[in-house]
Amino acid sequence: MRLMLAPMEGVIDHTMRELLTSLGGVDRCVTEFVRVSERLLPPRVFYRLCPELHTAGKTRFGVPVYIQLLGGDPTVVAENAARAAELGAPGIDLNFGCPAKTVNRSDGGSILLRQPERVAAITAAVRRAVPAAVPVTVKTRLGYEDQLQFLDIVAGIAEAGATELTVHARTKRHGYRPPAYWQEIARAREQVRMPVIANGEIWNPADALRCQQVTGCEDLMLGRGALCRPDLPRLVKAAVNGDAVNPLCWSDVVPLVLQFYQLTLEHYDACHVGNPIKQWLVYLRAYYPQAASLFEKIKRLRDSEAIGNGLRNEILVQGRRLDAA
Repeated sequence: MRLMLAPMEGVIDHTMRELLTSLGGVDRCVTEFVRVSERLLPPRVFYRLCPELHTAGKTRFGVPVYIQLLGGDPTVVAENAARAAELGAPGIDLNFGCPAKTVNRSDGGSILLRQPERVAAITAAVRRAVPAAVPVTVKTRLGYEDQLQFLDIVAGIAEAGATELTVHARTKRHGYRPPAYWQEIARAREQVRMPVIANGEIWNPADALRCQQVTGCEDLMLGRGALCRPDLPRLVKAAVNGDAVNPLCWSDVVPLVLQFYQLTLEHYDACHVGNPIKQWLVYLRAYYPQAASLFEKIKRLRDSEAIGNGLRNEILVQGRRLDAA
């Protein structure tokens, strides 16, 4: 099986990709979306969202990073796809799933699912624009208001020559509310020959195994679950292979938070370091209750050094608890 790391806008940037791929289990990453609307973007835009282009399109741990494009004009999206490929992107991914109102109002993301022919046209234009050796993958939801046109959307994507399809098993109306309608992905997989990747509500290895069973998909995409449990990809791979692997405990995770702080400090202005750290702790507290306590300790801190000291102090506290155990 293969596990993909989802492109979560404003959350999984290149620093988080580096951290999560360092833990193993991830076979592919996708960037946050590059919004294209009216023109061919300069190379600096692609390098900013995907600095991995400087290292053959891979993270420091050898995991390829596809560049995701979002837009509604087939010609403009195709031109930017060609540029991304020229810059060394190992693959191009097309976003037809973003539910954000600001994105939809700008003729991008899930609003295009109301017109399956446009989804197919954009996919076909991109496939023609990039070299045959460069994969063109598509990420979609089940539909906009409902899933009545879902199979039409899937058929158009397949006929347009997409390499793979990832399905987030909800409509735009569903947002991110559970459940994920995995059975709908099974319908798509039965209709097309290209690989279909299942996405949505995979929080633990048991969810992953059940998703595989319901959808018939071997490959999965992990999003919020991998942020709540950073070793989830490794645990899922172990479960599928029947291997025994010990999950990370909180004392293992705190040094990762400090590592993420250091990566963020290295790549961004110090005044912006706090928000990504606090945001990740909000995700982590869904699985590690101790993350909620650490969040409370640093949530009002603005100074980057003070935040770093708070994280280092938590490591010391966890070390003393282990020594006392």
